Amino acid sequence: MNNIKVNVVLDAKGLACPMPIVKTRKAINDLEAGQVLEVQATDKGSIADIKAWAGSTGHQYLGVLEEGEVLKHYLRKASGEETIEKKHPNVVSNEELEGKLKEDENIVLVDVRETAEYVFNHIPNAVSIPMGDLESRMNELNKDQDIYVVCRTGNRSDLAAQKLAEKGFKKVVNVVPGMSQWTGEIKSLNN
Repeated sequence: MNNIKVNVVLDAKGLACPMPIVKTRKAINDLEAGQVLEVQATDKGSIADIKAWAGSTGHQYLGVLEEGEVLKHYLRKASGEETIEKKHPNVVSNEELEGKLKEDENIVLVDVRETAEYVFNHIPNAVSIPMGDLESRMNELNKDQDIYVVCRTGNRSDLAAQKLAEKGFKKVVNVVPGMSQWTGEIKSLNN
């Protein structure tokens, strides 16, 4: 169907965040600069996640092709000096966020997980803006307000926090480790 020449094909089908990115990071480390990696995934969230990860590491995200349920992502490995992975410098723990929420501080909590993840369980009053929609929905946020970003493990939220900071948001904080280990109050379909 397509004649895209790749050096390595990575099977990440059936895996959910953060595993496609974890496997992509390992696979791309084994490539030489300039080589192309095809990542096959079924997680729709991988579209935004892998593209954002590539941008934060200096690797080139070439694009994605959909073949049925399979998303084929194409990345080109950058040279060594381009691949320093950035991390958002402002981070709080789940416990610190829980304390701030209990103090009723005037903060905005943005949940960048996919809508289905959010619906099944989320922190009360969190605003759902999936990572893939962040660019087009930034105008819903106040650049001068304290914004805390959460996802399942801290990876997507790290990328989202970086993106917000790059766009002029002054007080952005990544919540780590995120919803995978959240023990505070939640809203879900069951309550």
